[in-house]
Amino acid sequence: MRLPAPPRALNLLAVGYWLLKTEPSEYGWEDLAREGTTAWTGVTNPQAVGNLRAMKAGDRIVVYHSGERRAVGIAEVVRPAYVARPNQGGEVCVDVRAVGPLAAPVPLEALKAEPTFEGSALLRQGRLSVVPLSPAEWRDLEEIADVIARTGGLHSVERF
Repeated sequence: MRLPAPPRALNLLAVGYWLLKTEPSEYGWEDLAREGTTAWTGVTNPQAVGNLRAMKAGDRIVVYHSGERRAVGIAEVVRPAYVARPNQGGEVCVDVRAVGPLAAPVPLEALKAEPTFEGSALLRQGRLSVVPLSPAEWRDLEEIADVIARTGGLHSVERF
């Protein structure tokens, strides 16, 4: 039996989960951690811009270093989508605040091995810079980081 969708008001209260890709040589996790808060700019892909527009204050973010192919930090949306520099053509951005580093960096290969990520936009659309994550993907990514931090790597099939 299919359950009815929750009322719209409940959907508005739900926390969203996202992954933002960046090149550490341009603006990396360390830069965000040092600055504390920044406007996340430079997103031009229409689907990625649509994902930015869907973000709400309080949504959680994994910061992912594209060149290193690993997730490295946690941030949160502090200002939902707005147009920066509207007189100059403008671009959609959100303001994000650094929360803290992951317990350990999580390599893309570890996520590829997780059944939870099968079918994820992260794996299906490798060039998408703003990726929605499901609550289960978020949970598993954090758990993988914890396992790597405790063990120095993913040496065992038994994680939990």
